[in-house]
Amino acid sequence: MTTTSKDPILVVVQLTGGNDYMNSIVPYNDPLYYDSRSNLAVPQDQVLPIDDKYGFNIALAPIKELYDQGKVAIINGVGYPNPNRSHFRSMDIWHTCEPDKVGNEGWLGRVIRDLDPNSENVLTGVNFGRGLPRALALKGVPVASVAVLETYGVLSGITQEPQRSEALETFARMYTPALGTGPVMDYLGQTGLDALKGADILKTAPGKYHSTVEYANSPIGQNLKGIAKVLLAGLGTRIFYTQQMGYDTHASQDPAHPNLLTDLSRAITDFYNDLREHDTSDNVLILLFTEFGRRVKDNGSGTDHGSGGMAFAVGDPVQGGMYSEYPSLREEDLLEGDLHFNFDFRGVYGSVVERWLGLDSVPVVGGNFEQLAFV
Repeated sequence: MTTTSKDPILVVVQLTGGNDYMNSIVPYNDPLYYDSRSNLAVPQDQVLPIDDKYGFNIALAPIKELYDQGKVAIINGVGYPNPNRSHFRSMDIWHTCEPDKVGNEGWLGRVIRDLDPNSENVLTGVNFGRGLPRALALKGVPVASVAVLETYGVLSGITQEPQRSEALETFARMYTPALGTGPVMDYLGQTGLDALKGADILKTAPGKYHSTVEYANSPIGQNLKGIAKVLLAGLGTRIFYTQQMGYDTHASQDPAHPNLLTDLSRAITDFYNDLREHDTSDNVLILLFTEFGRRVKDNGSGTDHGSGGMAFAVGDPVQGGMYSEYPSLREEDLLEGDLHFNFDFRGVYGSVVERWLGLDSVPVVGGNFEQLAFV
């Protein structure tokens, strides 16, 4: 377990749409990879080797530099039993840790509850982006939802109740086709409305922020810059959340996917460098996840929904390296044409909750799952 004299902070980055695991951490010496990806395989000269089997897509070069410094953990083969290839359902499973039923409590909502059981700080949890991700939702737990800090794009700056509800329903509507309406949507909305009360405090953060780091003007770069402003303002926030859209690459994956990885890699390293400049990098852990990987074989111009995927942990608290096993590409080892998961995502969460945040992971993730010592 990593310890720090400061309160440990967790920043979660959701890669929305299903990141292509095989084209991110590339099995560049496996002929099965090149046979399966005749149109989209990353050429060997575009791979930054980790060892003689696997390497980073060159678009992740800045993250590879952090990896070489021991500050990045790659968690391989992440998933869950009986994988679901629906974006809505799979993301819901990752958000609630409930693979067998529709859950109504977000795992990070439980974390915020346990960190601040009396809800003394309405900013213990802050989301950068519109709506309220289900991972943060828990009845009675406030979570502030921020759009653009500099232009008062904080949702709680909206004074009219109907407009507030509409802003939160933007996210809720994403789930409606799969999950319907009713109590789940009701409490998502109410929890979000309660959470918006912290906005006036958040407005003070930009005025306190000074940095020499110039973030890229990408959505993920600007969201992480916003997180840095709030984090460095010392408002007591322990859990931050944001997402990068666009990973559902059924078509035109090249150049879309390399561009996404380039933006992500630049944003993560800008954020890390900003924390270092302010002597804050030692108590911040960044966790990146996606709802599933892509199928082993490409479809001509893209890749379709798969199962087994990956996660990254980044930061000074991280014990860097490769964790768990990269799934086999042999046809007999695949799950209906997908990489077979070999590490339960709840074990990834549990490792962070217990080994970093110092909480009991069982009530957060819903059981005892194998953990990894990446933190």
